[in-house]
Amino acid sequence: MDINNSVALVTGANRGLGRAFAQRLLERGAHKVYATARRPETVDLPGVEALPLDIADPASVRAAAEAAPDVSLLINNAGINTGTDLVTGSLDAVRHELETNMFGHLGMIREFAPALAGNGGGAIVNVLSAMSWFGGKGANAYHLTKAAAWAMTNGVRLELAEQGTLVTAVHLGLADTDMAAGWPVDKIAPSDLADAALDGVEAGSAEVLADQWSRDVKSRLPLTPEEFNAAMDRALAALMAA
Repeated sequence: MDINNSVALVTGANRGLGRAFAQRLLERGAHKVYATARRPETVDLPGVEALPLDIADPASVRAAAEAAPDVSLLINNAGINTGTDLVTGSLDAVRHELETNMFGHLGMIREFAPALAGNGGGAIVNVLSAMSWFGGKGANAYHLTKAAAWAMTNGVRLELAEQGTLVTAVHLGLADTDMAAGWPVDKIAPSDLADAALDGVEAGSAEVLADQWSRDVKSRLPLTPEEFNAAMDRALAALMAA
């Protein structure tokens, strides 16, 4: 797929990664960029078309699909992290993360799939995380939702192949955004992440490992759980000590 002259819709485009995606799409020649947010008045990027969207609200998702029938590239970026554990944390918070990070993305795909088919197939980018593959105290709900979103992404890729829609999973460690502000470690620049993802779309890639952290974590998946957890403990210790 060629980003130039595409019609893209970006969720969570008022800040962070979503804003970087919208900006790089414009700079790379997209014909139109729908920049969505729960409060569209917070979208401050010139040249985009702001739309209201709450991905956890099916009616809002349906309205966005009706307002943007010309979309050929869907960027599922919006997400949350409540910092909740699975056993002792609020079950309502866990459900809220799942409704946003997995079911929200799936709802977007279900609503926009017919438009993508009608517009030549197009592509979908799901912004996931290296935490699709590992958890940690204080972030296990997030791990659950990203693991579920990874599985969902792999499933819809198979289902949408017949209509010619590319589905690209993008994994990263930490990006230099407000969500990661409390982590004093190296982070990928949002514009670099957006470029890596868009390069992957243009190359027809099913998966983009956007930084060394995500590549390292995925390389450990063949290990046993005990070996994997020990390797992750060492990697996290080294990361925090750097």
